[in-house]
Amino acid sequence: MQAAGNPICPKPPLSLVRHWRFDLPCGLETLMDNLTPEARSLQMSLVRSKDTKPELKARRLIHRLGFRYRLHRAELPGKPDLVFSSRRKVIFVHGCFWHGHNCKLGRMPKSNLDYWRNKIAANMARDRKTLLSLRELGWKCLTVWECNLNDEDSLAERIRRFLESAPHSGRTITDDEPRSL
Repeated sequence: MQAAGNPICPKPPLSLVRHWRFDLPCGLETLMDNLTPEARSLQMSLVRSKDTKPELKARRLIHRLGFRYRLHRAELPGKPDLVFSSRRKVIFVHGCFWHGHNCKLGRMPKSNLDYWRNKIAANMARDRKTLLSLRELGWKCLTVWECNLNDEDSLAERIRRFLESAPHSGRTITDDEPRSL
């Protein structure tokens, strides 16, 4: 039996196996997944780009600090998570895995390594380009990593310092740099 539209990737009927394996074209490594394609598709469709748990946690913290913001302004590069227009500042809340942070949450998966390396590297490149574009437009940026949301006191202090500092004082701020792939 052949995969739809791709004669290179033979695949057994889904009713026969839960664990399946097939060769990918273009010399990529063999993919092994313990979910059926339908189950993987459902799981990946639940991954959100906005209103994520880390983002909601950061938004609640910032609101408690007394700051008001706009969400996901489409006219700005990268549609920042939180926009403080009068201060010309933005905050991005990044998931450690998706944006390549060098922490426990940012670990690389064990399967389909080529795919994930390329995916995360592309996300990191897009993040760098977005920060550069915003800086060129005169915006100051802060990146908050998912792993830093557990220490609310130090995060609150960092955010307060960032938002209360002069609008154009210094460069873009990140907790620490993402890993190199």
